[in-house]
Amino acid sequence: MNKVYKLHAQLIKIGHCHNTFSVRELLLSCIATLPESLLYLQSVFYRIRVPDTFAWNTIIRAYSHISPQEAFTLFLKMRKEGVSPDNFTFPFVLKASASIQSGRELHSLVLKLGFHSDIFVQNSLIHMYGSCELVDNSIKVFSEMDEKDLVSWSSAIACLVDNGFNNEALELFREMQLYTSIRPDEVTMVSVISAVSSLGCLELGKWVHLFIYRNELRLTISVGTALINMYSRCGSIDEAIRVFDEMPRRNIITWTALINGLAVHGRSREALNVFYGMRESGLRPDYTTFIGVLVACSHGGLVEEGWNVFRSIKNEYGMEPGLEHYGSMVDLLGRAGLLGQAYEFIAKMPIGANSVVWRTLLGACVNHGNLDLAKQVKEKLSMIDPYHDGDYVLLSNVYGGVNRWNDKAEVRSSMRNQRIEKKPGCSLIEVNWVIHEFVSGDNSHPEYETVRNKLSSVIQTLRQAGYAPDTNIVLFDVDEEEKEKNLSYHSEKLAVAFSLLVDNDKSTIRVMKNLRICTDCHQFMKYVSKVFHKEIIIRDRSRFHHFIQGSCSCRDYW
Repeated sequence: MNKVYKLHAQLIKIGHCHNTFSVRELLLSCIATLPESLLYLQSVFYRIRVPDTFAWNTIIRAYSHISPQEAFTLFLKMRKEGVSPDNFTFPFVLKASASIQSGRELHSLVLKLGFHSDIFVQNSLIHMYGSCELVDNSIKVFSEMDEKDLVSWSSAIACLVDNGFNNEALELFREMQLYTSIRPDEVTMVSVISAVSSLGCLELGKWVHLFIYRNELRLTISVGTALINMYSRCGSIDEAIRVFDEMPRRNIITWTALINGLAVHGRSREALNVFYGMRESGLRPDYTTFIGVLVACSHGGLVEEGWNVFRSIKNEYGMEPGLEHYGSMVDLLGRAGLLGQAYEFIAKMPIGANSVVWRTLLGACVNHGNLDLAKQVKEKLSMIDPYHDGDYVLLSNVYGGVNRWNDKAEVRSSMRNQRIEKKPGCSLIEVNWVIHEFVSGDNSHPEYETVRNKLSSVIQTLRQAGYAPDTNIVLFDVDEEEKEKNLSYHSEKLAVAFSLLVDNDKSTIRVMKNLRICTDCHQFMKYVSKVFHKEIIIRDRSRFHHFIQGSCSCRDYW
């Protein structure tokens, strides 16, 4: 700011404080020192007798970073004052509109004023529509561009990734490589890595990592952190650690990414050691970091360590624990079977518990067979979120677990009356770079019958090795044969059978599942890993399970 003050004083001294070009220089000096200079910039702007387009652009640009709503309001004032916008105005206003998700009318104005062919405006439109979840509009602007630069391609790819169109984003990246000579940069690659991360496609992720290396792109903090997240989510935590070790610079987000990765892979002690190493490096943990550490303690059954970390949030760092921190502690206590402590902890929380916190405790009640507490917790949930399918399923599971079939039937009947449907289990598996989906109760996969026959054969082989289906978890009042049939067609079993059928030479099988793996499927995977000499990695709703030679990385604690 000292340079800004000196420049302004000099302009006043020589009588140039109203000279157009001198004022422009002063405005740009303020822009260079944002956000510290924002109020000073505002003061300078409102002292200009007749602000021109450049002056309006500058103040709108400043607020587009700090207060998008104010930037949009300034643009309306600019129009009201009769000042014509130019091709630099719209990128700033569209950026502000993207943040507040209000920009369709601007596109009409762009067309009316003839700026629709300007590449800067077009790129901003792509970003704006993507931020407003109007993907078709965004890609339409991109497709109709006569010339596209790196920002155009990167914005379109990011739009697709941010809105869940990950396959389409990767296809667009492929087109960029095939049909243009444009070299991707850090921003492009972070979006591509994020797409791979969401798909859980490890082989493709390795190719992207190699692409970065071959094209001599720097392992920046953004790229490195994205790779750590990608490898963690694709089930290769050792590769994530390798990337972390190779990074020349790291920030708090990088450290947190590795802690989170180790946590969901069940390497709880390692996650704690990384946390301690981060503190020794001089970095201060933030809100998200503490969540990752508490998750690590929860998955590892580290109750005492979890309490120490939770208390340190306020006692050592002066931060108020948030709802997610409290929820993580409920999960930690619940998994450890300390259900009474968990309930008491919720009752004493200074923040009102939401449905997620109560649902966490309900799940713990099911796992430990505490019917009385489960009923109390379900009553709490009914007042907060009465139509969530998982709550009814969990309560019915408790009834079935103690053979109270009439009570279970009443819960299921209540679901039907309220038209609440249970979410089916769904598993994804990558074979030869193609993602295959299997859904419980759905035979739409083109090779379903062949896969089912293969699964039956696998189960027979496993029986000879000692596997016996855990029919206790089939919570219906039917005979044993029917229970075993219900168990056989869980989606993750079908996915593993498919891998054994079409790609049996593969030593590692990776499956992504939308729900928590059941105890029978967990046992099934152990036997498959031992009998068929496979490493099986299952990513379920809450964590990774690594099955090797009949054992799981979770040590049967999940």
